[in-house]
Amino acid sequence: MKQQINKILQSSFIRNVMVLVSGTAAAQAIALILIPVITRLYGPEIYGLMGSFKAIINIIVPIAALTYPIAIVLPNSDREAKGIMLIAFKISLYLSIISLIILVFFNKQIAIGLNVEEISNYLYLLPLVIITASIVQIIEQWLIRTKQFRINAKITFLQALVVNGSKTGIGIISPVAPVLIILTALENAFKVGLMTLITKEISLKNIRKFKQNSINTKIILKKYNDFPKYRAPQEFLNGISKSFPVLLLTAFFSPTSAGFYTLGRTVLSAPTQLIGKAVGDVFYPRITEASYNNEDLSKIIKKATLILAIVGIIPFGIVILFGPALFSFVFGSDWYEAGQYARWISLFVYFAFMNRPSVKSLPVISAQRFHLIFTIIGTILRLSGLVIGYYVFGDDLISVALFSIATVFVNIFLIFITIKLSKNFDN
Repeated sequence: MKQQINKILQSSFIRNVMVLVSGTAAAQAIALILIPVITRLYGPEIYGLMGSFKAIINIIVPIAALTYPIAIVLPNSDREAKGIMLIAFKISLYLSIISLIILVFFNKQIAIGLNVEEISNYLYLLPLVIITASIVQIIEQWLIRTKQFRINAKITFLQALVVNGSKTGIGIISPVAPVLIILTALENAFKVGLMTLITKEISLKNIRKFKQNSINTKIILKKYNDFPKYRAPQEFLNGISKSFPVLLLTAFFSPTSAGFYTLGRTVLSAPTQLIGKAVGDVFYPRITEASYNNEDLSKIIKKATLILAIVGIIPFGIVILFGPALFSFVFGSDWYEAGQYARWISLFVYFAFMNRPSVKSLPVISAQRFHLIFTIIGTILRLSGLVIGYYVFGDDLISVALFSIATVFVNIFLIFITIKLSKNFDN
């Protein structure tokens, strides 16, 4: 037993996960230490307005480069990977320009449609978010491909320090909604700045080298067309299903309800970011490599899923049992209701935490079309819970509970189907 444990601890997979976890853990520690200060400075309503803006960002960011950055890990040759990087950058540049033109002519209509009139002027920051988020995705995937996990960890820590430190420092002087919204919009810009200082991947000289050495653009676009065709719509719908609870709670109830949900989701995402994302980032190149070596993919997926299931029981279980008391104590008495939300949020986040290996495996086993269809059905089911909670029960907490239950079943089903598809892929 001791030899087996030592063998596991010495594996490159575990070492790489631990490197990413260390950087993310430090980042999450900063965030969790400062969130109680931030919540006391700004209050639920302001936090809810920031949550509404962040919800819009979370919808558009995953498709900022039509998900081409995700493909950077897949090619055998670095030359082909660099070609994908260049294509992704160009697409994001075009999309940011298009989004700016749309906002110039239809800003008010968009704000009214999303019921975010109070933050309509800040929608003009979205083009900046698109281009900076795309650059972050491109460089992160290159660092993952080249297994430069230490750099990723360092950048994650420094970004958390800059962003959360700014929210706290400026909030002491001026605790108003624009501070939180603008700093949220600049999160990826800060990260790009850090990447520029720490890596040489996004220098103009390097981009020119990518252009000179990259293979035919048409070949890359055709070879990886399943990403814009299937993965981009899937990510868009997934972003909607994650972000619309905030927008719908704002529309159906109030910004305060959105603030409660935003805080609960932010805090409970910490274990997901701490371990789940680290495992996913290391697991993706590992499962890609395993597919080239004809290893048993279903066995690898099941093992990773089981590990995450065991790891997540304690933190999420504690919130389910003691959520309201914990939130009231840590974030202030105004946030007691957020603890009630957190009980239900922790339930679905736990299963989303478990399904990281499954989601990362789908591009490798050529199941992106299935993932799109599955996400369409899942999004309808999840958002139906929120709508039923409002129109049938007229209660914000019941709406969150129904959304959570639907999300749990969706995630469980995805895990089982992915394992089945991986067995077929193995055969």
